[in-house]
Amino acid sequence: MHLKTNVARQVNRETARSGSLWQRGFHDRALREDEDVRDAARYIVANPLRAGLAESVGEYPYWDAVWLD
Repeated sequence: MHLKTNVARQVNRETARSGSLWQRGFHDRALREDEDVRDAARYIVANPLRAGLAESVGEYPYWDAVWLD
């Protein structure tokens, strides 16, 4: 399946634009196990910390995820 290609084509068509949609270096990854989901959730929840939007995960309003236990 070429998910990124299909999504880019659809978005470009619906927004009357052309060209790249995805950020360079972006790679998708299938999550097959509960452990993979937990690790991905932890990575996503920590994004505001890496971006300097919060000093702790608890400061960010969307930090709470069931996979972080």
